[in-house]
Amino acid sequence: MKNLFLFIFLLVLSAIATAQVTFRLTQVPANTPSDATLYFAANINNWTANGNALTHNPDGTYQVTVNPTVGSTIAFKFTRGTWASVEGDANGGEISNRTYTYTGGAVTVNLQVLSWKDLTGTAHTATGWVTIMAENFYMPQLNRNRRIWIYLPPDYSTTNKHYPVIYMQDGQNLMDAYYSFSGEWEVDEALENLHLDGDYGAIVVGIDNGGATRLDEYSPWVNPSYGGGEGQEYISFLVETLKPYIDQNYRTLPQQPYTAIMGSSMGALISLCAAIEHPTVFGKVGIFSPAFWFTYNQLMSYLANHPKQESIKFYFVCGGAESSSMIPDMNAVYNQLVTNGYSTTSELLKTTVANGQHSEWFWAQEFPAAYQWLLGGVCGVPVIVGNNTGCSSQTQNYSVADPIVGATYTWTATGGTILSGQGTPAVSVQWNTNGAGVINVVKQ
Repeated sequence: MKNLFLFIFLLVLSAIATAQVTFRLTQVPANTPSDATLYFAANINNWTANGNALTHNPDGTYQVTVNPTVGSTIAFKFTRGTWASVEGDANGGEISNRTYTYTGGAVTVNLQVLSWKDLTGTAHTATGWVTIMAENFYMPQLNRNRRIWIYLPPDYSTTNKHYPVIYMQDGQNLMDAYYSFSGEWEVDEALENLHLDGDYGAIVVGIDNGGATRLDEYSPWVNPSYGGGEGQEYISFLVETLKPYIDQNYRTLPQQPYTAIMGSSMGALISLCAAIEHPTVFGKVGIFSPAFWFTYNQLMSYLANHPKQESIKFYFVCGGAESSSMIPDMNAVYNQLVTNGYSTTSELLKTTVANGQHSEWFWAQEFPAAYQWLLGGVCGVPVIVGNNTGCSSQTQNYSVADPIVGATYTWTATGGTILSGQGTPAVSVQWNTNGAGVINVVKQ
């Protein structure tokens, strides 16, 4: 019997020893610094830019060995320690994540790095309406600092309009390829093109992920293999700290129907959780290629215990070329929201794209459609003045916050009729039955 146990033990050790993949770089760019340490950044090490260091071999090659689970797919890139120095294509441009599906045994994969992003002059791609609002915005709930981006619509500085706001995760991947480790969503370009076509516009707030803490912050629950568990604190930061700051310092429509949250992968998971946890805060949710697998059972249990409280619109999208669990998991969450009471005709939309991949190019492609369904027709997206609320098919009252005594105010109501108050800081408006309209006011 002892010999049998010993045999089994040695068999297991042998299996572990052979369950490994060695990634070898047979060529790196000629301008790679001679003293540089190269790193393997992947989904199996929390996408840490300086995760697993490669060994520099005497023959000039570099290699790293990892021990994945049989059947798992590794997504990865090589860096020189930061996302600013990530690898690029032959012209220094962005490349999609490398992937390798491990089928067992000891395997060596030979690869080449064509360029380093910081050594090829990768250009900034953000438009003129994008700024870094803060490099180190304090997150008291997590005792950390984070870079925050903001996109303002092209007519922000020339009008008195108030705008819907979209809070988006993985901020470094949204609007400027220079800061991205995997390409950008081109959110600013998409919104400016829609603006040229007559779209009302929206403010976008991008919150950088925390790098090594990304998985922790983007899941309320712990995955024993990958982390998590700080999602509640992250959501509290969005609701209690960041949103109040944005509403105080920018002309926003702060009400729930005009507040959206979006994200991809783990960012989609935390966006969904934020809306379910705070249904009076977030009225629109964009869910791109969600990583519901991360804590699937806890998520489904959580959703089952949170029936519909407010009207929220959810836009789901994923690709047919993603993981095998992507579509089934997304369908399960969608169906649970139906059970919870959300409407399949007005509050839920789900779509899959056959060639869609787990990549920024895919999310960039799908962002305009998601935006238009979620925010393009929100009650005509009225201009809110002061502390007013949205429009409907009823008579509503509007007033200017902190009016100037003795001033004359000229009101216009597109899609409605001003019943009383013209010239004063407060009016009563009867909206058309279709509920679309815009209210605006100018001080003479």
